[in-house]
Amino acid sequence: CDEQMSKTEAKKTDLESDIEKMSSKIDQATARSAELKEEIQGLEAELAALTREQVEMDKLRSETHAEFKVAKAELEHGLEGVRKALSVLRDYYANEGAALLQDGQPAPPQKFSKASGA
Repeated sequence: CDEQMSKTEAKKTDLESDIEKMSSKIDQATARSAELKEEIQGLEAELAALTREQVEMDKLRSETHAEFKVAKAELEHGLEGVRKALSVLRDYYANEGAALLQDGQPAPPQKFSKASGA
């Protein structure tokens, strides 16, 4: 009977030791879980901020793109006008080019001689 009691006592001690170890592991896991939950909350806040910034950047990009489209159309229209003007001027001066050239050289100016006596 004493032998059985000692075995039971030893088994009880081993099990209590196991319980303490497991309780310690549970406490550590609980603490780690709390840390991870805090980290998750921080990361979610950062993610929300990044999402807001992305939305703002997308909005700014679309506004800038719309302004660019308008400016590009205006600039292309202006370039078209300049090209037409250049074409008209080239045609005009190509046809009138002969009239702008002088046919002969002008007569050289008269030379004056030094005055003598006075």
